[in-house]
Amino acid sequence: MTTQFIFFSGKGGVGKTSMACTHAVRYAEMGKRTLIVTTDPASNLADVFEQPIGHQITPIATVPGLFAMEIDPDKATEEYIDRAMTPIRAVFPAEMVRIMEEQMSGPCTAEVAAFDRFTDFLDLSNEKNENFDLIIFDTAPTGHTIRLLELPAEWSQSIDAAAAGSGQTCLGPAAAIQEAKFKYERALAAMRQSSQTTFVFVLHPEAISIKETRRAIEELSKLQIRNFQLIVNGIIPPEGTQNPLFAARAEMQKRYLEVIDRNLPYPKKYMQLLSGEIKGTERLREVAGAFFDGIPVTFAPTVSAKTSNGKFSLNKADLVTRIQPNGHRRTLFFAGKGGVGKTIASCITAVWLARLGYKTLLLTTDPAAHLGDVLGVPVGDEPQPVPGLDKLWAVKIDPKAAAEAYKTRILDDARRRGRPESAIQIMAEELESPCTEEMAAFDKFIEYASQEGWQAVVFDTAPTGHTLRLLELPLDWSKQIDVKVFASVDASAADDIAKQRFGQVIEMMRDPAQSTFAFVMYPEATPVLEAWRAAEELTTVGIRPGLVVANMVIPEEQATTPFTAARRQMQEKYLAEIAERFKVPVVQIPLLPEEIKGLDLLAELGEQIYPIETVPAG
Repeated sequence: MTTQFIFFSGKGGVGKTSMACTHAVRYAEMGKRTLIVTTDPASNLADVFEQPIGHQITPIATVPGLFAMEIDPDKATEEYIDRAMTPIRAVFPAEMVRIMEEQMSGPCTAEVAAFDRFTDFLDLSNEKNENFDLIIFDTAPTGHTIRLLELPAEWSQSIDAAAAGSGQTCLGPAAAIQEAKFKYERALAAMRQSSQTTFVFVLHPEAISIKETRRAIEELSKLQIRNFQLIVNGIIPPEGTQNPLFAARAEMQKRYLEVIDRNLPYPKKYMQLLSGEIKGTERLREVAGAFFDGIPVTFAPTVSAKTSNGKFSLNKADLVTRIQPNGHRRTLFFAGKGGVGKTIASCITAVWLARLGYKTLLLTTDPAAHLGDVLGVPVGDEPQPVPGLDKLWAVKIDPKAAAEAYKTRILDDARRRGRPESAIQIMAEELESPCTEEMAAFDKFIEYASQEGWQAVVFDTAPTGHTLRLLELPLDWSKQIDVKVFASVDASAADDIAKQRFGQVIEMMRDPAQSTFAFVMYPEATPVLEAWRAAEELTTVGIRPGLVVANMVIPEEQATTPFTAARRQMQEKYLAEIAERFKVPVVQIPLLPEEIKGLDLLAELGEQIYPIETVPAG
């Protein structure tokens, strides 16, 4: 029997991991030998199954026949470089080997290596995969996943070009990775085989989630991948509509369910919003019963619904020093797990600052940019004033457009400096690698971060794992500047300028008087843990969190029914944990009857979540 593959994808925060784990448990208990693999840099499989997993195939102790693996980018990178370089070390001089290894130590290699490890599981010529009836992929948020899935075709082109030219790519020596090329082609062939592979998109009945799903399906269709199914998750159950807040949200969902039926003509299943969180195999079995068999599942309250909100109160003076400019520019970074509301939090904050009179730039480095959806106005690839609000400009960094501009600038600069055509050809080949987009997006980020004239700069950043790599790039790049990758390309004064530029941005990020890192999360187990891990990793490069934004908090006065009381109690537990873990001001964005969209609502929420005495800009 041929191994079957199921991919779970969708916008961050829609429940991909919960649904992937639910399916994995059900199929394993049906007698299918099942493996679940996550390609998300910010993995939480271990949290859901409540046991260590890590970078190896690990049996799930409480579910016979079920195995899991979390691909670790760092370990995958070590394995990848070692595998690519082993045959090279045996036949090439040590100096050439050193240059090749340096070439592979750039900041994009982790993503390359993680994808290489991921394709191992799609390759049925790998005898290890024959041991599984089913392999489930819990993928990263959609924008990141699409880039990963595009890589096989791009890499094949990159390998072909390098083999005809210098023989070197960011993937490693072309001669050493011809077999990898065939592996990537086999992986893409397996993804295109509808009888073998299914793509399940998890989405909420909300505008942005629907838009993201349609965009992802269009991108996959370009790759000739066509077997799609949908899980519409988070539907408010009848018992939830006894509360006016949830009744209003249910009406909103009803409208979007009609849009989904009309515009996404694929097989669909539906899953209700549960009153409690999904953790542990017993919970997963209950959820599987609800999803596959229609058996009701309820997570009853365990403590009194009424808890004073006083313990979550803000130190207003402390908050103002972390949000407003203080005699010089304030840069705010909004980070967190995909889908938790970073865009909403960044838009609220940018609108609030602009209304105080600060000249504010709002931008996103997220490949799945939704600034325009939340602001209610178009946002382009160059900073433009936001209509209806003086002092606010917005821009999105398009990775593909940034990459083209980046390549042109680098090659034009090389020609101006009189570098030989042979060196320029090598550089052009290198810049055609699929890693250039991330490097170019970061370079654009540096450009905006270095501009004069802004009093406040607000970054709506990418999901956590992606963001961490983005923020670590300046450190890695500055290490790379002195490395002579090509013998024909000499170091120049431009390298020193670049190093100084990176250094200034790093110091700005580390200085709490200039920069604030705000972590956005739902008050639920996984987003809190994700944010905590991200914050801990940032401290290793001298950056500490300055603010927490808790999103979609059920107002205390709405905890009037068993369903809403149970969800509010769960949130209060995690609000307390947030305050204890982070020890920084915590602001709360309330759950509203409708989606957050438009300048008027953003302004109203800004006044609500930042209830502080402010000094308007001078």
